[in-house]
Amino acid sequence: MEDFSNPDTEGSDSLFEAPPMAEQERMVEAVLFASTEPVTIRDLEARMPHGCNPGEALEYLRKRYEGRGVRVVRVGEAWAIRTAPDLGFLMQKEIVETRKLSRAAIETLAIIAYHQPVTRAEIEEIRGVSVSRGTIDQLLEMEWIRLGRRRMTPGRPVTFVVTPVFLDHFGLESARDLPGLKELRAAGLLESRPPPGSFPLGQGSEERGDDDEAGDQPELFES
Repeated sequence: MEDFSNPDTEGSDSLFEAPPMAEQERMVEAVLFASTEPVTIRDLEARMPHGCNPGEALEYLRKRYEGRGVRVVRVGEAWAIRTAPDLGFLMQKEIVETRKLSRAAIETLAIIAYHQPVTRAEIEEIRGVSVSRGTIDQLLEMEWIRLGRRRMTPGRPVTFVVTPVFLDHFGLESARDLPGLKELRAAGLLESRPPPGSFPLGQGSEERGDDDEAGDQPELFES
C-alpha cells in the first residue's frame, strides 16, 4: 500500500530545482549578447529563474570563450561580451573624406606657394581683399602651410610658407617646381577664363569680401 502521509514527493521537489548549469550558461550568454550595456550579477539574478547561480555560470561562460573571437569581460561591476583585443582592427574602417577648398583658400594657398615667404598683409594686398582667420586656420590644419620667419620690419609680422606635406601631395620636390599659369591651363587644372566676378591675382583694385564658401572653383589644390 502506498504511503500518502508525506506530501513532499520527489516529483514536487523537481518543480523548484534550478536549471542545469549548462542551461544557466545559455541564459547568461543570451542576456549578455542582447544587452547594449554591461550587465551586473544582480541584473542577471533578476532575469534568471529562482535558484540560478549567475556568478558561477558567468565563470564557466568566460572560460568557454577564452581564445575565441569574442570574450566575456568584466567592466567595472558588470559583465559584457566584447571583441577580442587582437581582432579589434577588423572593426575599424577608414574613410577618405574629400573636401573642396573655398576659392579664398585656393587663392591664399596659391599666393603663399608662389610668393613665399609672404605675410598676411602681402597676401591681402595681392588678393585685394582681407584674409579671414578661418582660411589661414584651415590651411594650417591641413598642414599645407606653416609659419615662417618673422620679417625684420615694424611689428615683425610672421610669414607663411608651404610645407613638405603640400609638396608631397602634389608630387613636387620643392616650390621651385611649381608650374606656371600656362602649364596649369594646358593641363586643364585652371579654367581658361576666370569665373564671373573674379579677376587675376594682384590686378584687382576694388574691395570685396573674403569668399570663404566653396563654389565653382579651379580644381587645383583640391584636398
